[in-house]
Amino acid sequence: MPFSKLGLPPALINGVKAMGYVDPTPIQLRAIPVVLGGGDLIGSAQTGTGKTAAFALPVLARLGKHEARGPRVLVLEPTRELAAQVETAFRDFGRFTDIRATVVHGGVGYGRQRSEIQAGTDIVIATPGRLMDFLNERTLRLDALQILILDEVDRMLDMGFLPVVKDIIARCPKERQTLFFSATVPPEIAAVASFALRNPDRVEVGVNRSVNTSVNHALYPVAHDQKFELLEALLAKIDFDSVLVFSRTKHGADKIARRLKSANHSVAVLHANRSQNQRIEALAGFKSGKYEVMVATDIAARGIDVAGISHVINYDVPENPEDYVHRIGRTGRAQAVGDAFTLVTPENASDIRDIQRFIGQKIPELKLEGFNYAPIVARPEQPAQQRGGNRGGGYRSGPGGGGQQRSSGGGGWNRSGGGGGRHGR
Repeated sequence: MPFSKLGLPPALINGVKAMGYVDPTPIQLRAIPVVLGGGDLIGSAQTGTGKTAAFALPVLARLGKHEARGPRVLVLEPTRELAAQVETAFRDFGRFTDIRATVVHGGVGYGRQRSEIQAGTDIVIATPGRLMDFLNERTLRLDALQILILDEVDRMLDMGFLPVVKDIIARCPKERQTLFFSATVPPEIAAVASFALRNPDRVEVGVNRSVNTSVNHALYPVAHDQKFELLEALLAKIDFDSVLVFSRTKHGADKIARRLKSANHSVAVLHANRSQNQRIEALAGFKSGKYEVMVATDIAARGIDVAGISHVINYDVPENPEDYVHRIGRTGRAQAVGDAFTLVTPENASDIRDIQRFIGQKIPELKLEGFNYAPIVARPEQPAQQRGGNRGGGYRSGPGGGGQQRSSGGGGWNRSGGGGGRHGR
């Protein structure tokens, strides 16, 4: 069914066409009629399935024309990156309307955001902290609010925003439409939904914990001291359009970026210590192709929405299995095909087992052809309080690095002759 059959007005259909979209994704197909009908909704879908359009398009349709009586829609986002991207989506979809959208988040001054609110806006996309500042100073009022949208609710829960979110919900008019969108719906979120929503419809697309089928993902075992060398070799070997490299730490991200720049790669960096202007510049440069590689911490796992990321490389294995799914979900979006590689050292054995249990499948193990592997030997066992999430186990290969590929990935790297695997696109 095309967008034109979903009951959206011509101005929005033209906006959709201008963005190059042809057919709605499953979450859009199922959620748009519910939102257009005015009902409450809990939407659960994998990353990259198009849920922003699933609420933005019908919300814009319901608003119709601009009104100066105060915000009629409030969208809560966990991070400033997501808030900025959702505001851009509203502007893009509504480019042939006069609806006004304003983004409200920390990391920048209050002046411009305050001026836009006072000038009259239909939609406010906000992070909880900055929104509360404007509510407390009475610059922003919610009296005219008709629709409340909580996006990435599980991420807000992870970040400790639940008490603030409850406070914000309590300040909204009782007569409203409320929409929840989340990759997962744990019990804590269900408890919030029970008092925030009224008889909501439930739309679930895809299987929670599953990896998008359009992503080809694999493990690359390597000695700890050769991780960066293998990263460089992969970048030289693969045919990529843009690459997102994940580091566990801010310091690690900066270090990887410096070394990649020294190797003549155009690199952007995204993590919590970067200023808002630096983040905006990095994302804009990555989207435009100015930077071919972005090195990021997990702040970007759900905070980057860039079309055309061809490869994700986990330089560090994520601490949580959920983050593995969200990280590699940055590629293979909107039914495109993408590749995701994870560099794995002996210390990651337990984390890899946890990830494979979480997603319910073994991840293929590959060896990069032509790479001069050093022997992979587990480091000495550390006390539990130092190991953190790495609970024992280790991978070991024989002299010369063996030829690891296609083993179970659970307890050790199987040795076989030859390498190979899928490196191009």
